[in-house]
Amino acid sequence: MQYSVHPPSRFLVSHQAKLLPDWSCPARSMLIVLQPCNCDLLERTLITEAQKRELRRQFFQFGYAIAAQIKRLGYTVAIFDPRTGLPLLSRPGALRLDDVAIVRAALGYQSIHRHGCAVVIHPLWGGAVYPSTLVSSIEPVLLEQILTRIEAGGEALRDG
Repeated sequence: MQYSVHPPSRFLVSHQAKLLPDWSCPARSMLIVLQPCNCDLLERTLITEAQKRELRRQFFQFGYAIAAQIKRLGYTVAIFDPRTGLPLLSRPGALRLDDVAIVRAALGYQSIHRHGCAVVIHPLWGGAVYPSTLVSSIEPVLLEQILTRIEAGGEALRDG
């Protein structure tokens, strides 16, 4: 797993009210999580769909562990469902978040459109990568501290 903390993207800042309508505070941090896949996601097969379901489940497990820590500190957090682009832990708005666009903007990775879906092209993993996003009102430095504590507890590995 590779993850990185960023300030919110320009899209998120500009459209926060349409993505997270119940939030009264600004988003201050964005966590991008990239998980390597056992197969390339450029083709749509039973194997790739099963892989995406498993990686989505793993992201939720990781994301909810982080969200619990963020909430404990009194901040707001939303985990975006990679499949739908809708937030969990918050009421959805009129817009959906595009994880691939977030990765392109924040990390500069390329993407390709295949079978109606955009796929990130990772510099090491190629199209065998599953992106996901968590957004919070917590400051980036505090989110980094939470990630370090979770990592030290063995709940996640950071490839950087």
